[in-house]
Amino acid sequence: MIEVRFHGRGGQGVVVASEVLANAAFREGFEVAAFPYFGVERRGAPVTAYARFDRKPIRLRSSIYEPDYVVVLDSSLMRGIDLMGGLKKGGIVLINYPDGKALPRLASDFRYFTLDATSIAAEHRIGSKVSPIVNTAIMGGFARACEDISLESMLASIRDRAPTKKDANVAAAQVAYDRTREVFV
Repeated sequence: MIEVRFHGRGGQGVVVASEVLANAAFREGFEVAAFPYFGVERRGAPVTAYARFDRKPIRLRSSIYEPDYVVVLDSSLMRGIDLMGGLKKGGIVLINYPDGKALPRLASDFRYFTLDATSIAAEHRIGSKVSPIVNTAIMGGFARACEDISLESMLASIRDRAPTKKDANVAAAQVAYDRTREVFV
């Protein structure tokens, strides 16, 4: 079973991102489950969401404590929350991080991928200038970092699940896929 934990803030599309991933994995023939965890339900508050996919039926319904992937939609959360807590050794971390800015010190037990999903979302006018919605861009990056999910399935899932601006969301994911880079620590 492959387990993914998403960290972001309310209004960034964290829950939709987990649903987009589940839909893309389903298109690849996996059994899927996706669900959110809310603390304080308001814009800007930390939000966690989860997705699982497997070739066998998924009966587990708990939160994900030992993920294979961690997806960080807002890098400011890295300062106050142990986002990599429980991540399996060799696990993959995808971080929305500004281009050209030095990453903080990161544990060497994991593989890291970065992309500037905020800039990509702003370029495609997804959300507002002040609060770009980064979920579809980050999912384009996930397709780059994850060998099990094709870009084609991810783009089809985005087209299916994006509530508005479907063409812009698909284009943002494609650009994000191309701009996602592995970072070696």
